[in-house]
Amino acid sequence: MKYALRGITAEELSYSMNRIQIAPNTKFELKPQFARQIRKVKENDNLYFLVLEVKIEGTEAEPKPFNLKCRLVGAFEAEDVVTDEDRQVLTISMTEIVYPYLRAAVSNMTATAFVNPIMLPVIPAGTMFPEDNASSFESPDMLN
Repeated sequence: MKYALRGITAEELSYSMNRIQIAPNTKFELKPQFARQIRKVKENDNLYFLVLEVKIEGTEAEPKPFNLKCRLVGAFEAEDVVTDEDRQVLTISMTEIVYPYLRAAVSNMTATAFVNPIMLPVIPAGTMFPEDNASSFESPDMLN
């Protein structure tokens, strides 16, 4: 199996301040929520799109000083993706390639908003999403 990144675009970047009362020396647990979707183009069996998203949102129970959403789309060309194992390897590899761009976008967005830049953690390949650890890979988001 061969694959290559053909491009990355930002589909959505949003940051909004939450005007909440914050006591001095208050620490927040940001709890970023990650989502991923993979689409295969029906007209071109070799073209895949990986949508990788992170959200940090405050709630009444767990207020945050801001809400943030960052969604990037990576376009990939892949050949010889035949088995479920091939699809699993491709999914993990595409995620591995796009994730550093997502980390950079979040850091840049928060720094530009004049708050302490948020550095998302480095996450080892194949551990970001529980389905990547499954012994058999069947992604409902993977279009056939």
